[in-house]
Amino acid sequence: MKPTANSKRPEKLSAISAVMELVDKSEYCFVLNYGNLTVSDFSELRKELGTHGSEMHVVKNSYLARAVEKKGWTVSKEVLSGPTAVITGDGDPADVAKAIVTFLKKNESASVKGAQLQESTLSRADVEVLSSLPSKDVMRATLLGTMAAPATSLVRVLVAPLTGVLYVLKAKEEKQDGSAA
Repeated sequence: MKPTANSKRPEKLSAISAVMELVDKSEYCFVLNYGNLTVSDFSELRKELGTHGSEMHVVKNSYLARAVEKKGWTVSKEVLSGPTAVITGDGDPADVAKAIVTFLKKNESASVKGAQLQESTLSRADVEVLSSLPSKDVMRATLLGTMAAPATSLVRVLVAPLTGVLYVLKAKEEKQDGSAA
């Protein structure tokens, strides 16, 4: 979809293209109402998001509407109203959601409007639930441990009779050594 505008101003077309590219290359898009955040608040949040492979940009709602339409995502009218900042990237969405929710608890002048996580549209409450989930790495480790547990138990069961025989032989050997002395 080629970016179009009511006018042929190159700067407007360039801005629309930039927002489309941001959304298009991202697996997720968190949308914030940045309210009365100061420049230092923005810097703090951007720094934290950078550690998670994400970036935040202030965008016009009409540009964001075109970008999400191109991507095939659905966004409600409420999300596309008021001052809007988008957080995009390729980091772990649970870690990004944790950073956002933690930041917003300290800065109540801003709020989450919603999010898009691949094909799923998330509400403000869904973002809070996502922030309470463990990271992908922790979930993978837990799954791997759960999958490996039956195999470990099976090996212990198979080795137990052999181990028992070895303990009996060792006890007999120690008994013979003790009676000979």
